[in-house]
Amino acid sequence: MLSVLSYGRLVARAVLGGLSQTDGRDYSLITASYGFGKDFRKGILKKGMCYGDDACFIARHKTADVLGVADGVGGWRDYGVDPSQFSATLMKTCERLVKEGRFTPSNPVGILTSGYYELLQNKVPLLGSSTACIVVLDRQSHRLHTCNLGDSGFLVVRGGEVVHRSDEQQHYFNTPFQLSIAPPGAEGVVLSDSPEAADSSSFDVQLGDIILTATDGLFDNMPDYMILQELKKLKTTNYDSILQTAQSIAKQAHDLAYDPNYMSPFAQFACDNGLNVRGGKPDDITVLLSIVAEYTD
Repeated sequence: MLSVLSYGRLVARAVLGGLSQTDGRDYSLITASYGFGKDFRKGILKKGMCYGDDACFIARHKTADVLGVADGVGGWRDYGVDPSQFSATLMKTCERLVKEGRFTPSNPVGILTSGYYELLQNKVPLLGSSTACIVVLDRQSHRLHTCNLGDSGFLVVRGGEVVHRSDEQQHYFNTPFQLSIAPPGAEGVVLSDSPEAADSSSFDVQLGDIILTATDGLFDNMPDYMILQELKKLKTTNYDSILQTAQSIAKQAHDLAYDPNYMSPFAQFACDNGLNVRGGKPDDITVLLSIVAEYTD
């Protein structure tokens, strides 16, 4: 038999649980970005939020907060094409669509699809390829909607543990899924995936959840346990604290990328594919670090 006090506690827990499930507050993301272009000075953004051939955006609409990262495929440089142009234009286009309200929060693939097809229809020729990851927080439903094409991605951390993460998409080793625009006549030769092929997910988030969205320059050089160690330093939702942590994560990944004796996740993946590789992977690195907080105007 339950005592009156125990019964009261159970009722209180049930009420509190009900309130948490029907939280009427809007949520939002407090986000900071940091990164390194392997051919550019550390922490320096080119026009359009680009670190090297990486690009990103942070957009806010009345219904949602939206983040995106894209990694331009560097191989185009061999053909006289600047790889950053494609990724930067794709991210800027997606950002504009969000700010204009031309999207549905529950459908981030729609943002990517609309942005990509707008590039295809652009009168100014644009060549290149890029991976892409888009993350959308629906403020009222408290759900995170994501899509990821290729080997950029995201982690959601709660209580010091990874509770959600994106799935990497590779055709074969070091060849991720990618959106492409090929020169006329070469459409069947250049690797190109449909935006609808992006891996999608939707799930609830909680106040205080940490969301890390990044290009493969981070994930190829830092395993989850290292990232979690850095995230333990993040104690508040203060923007400066978030920026400092994003900077710390990006810097550690950058340092490891140039360590010839470090067995990076990329090197381990290469070994798993029969290649004798050791060391970090020099690459552009883009980190968007977010905390789920109560929305304030």
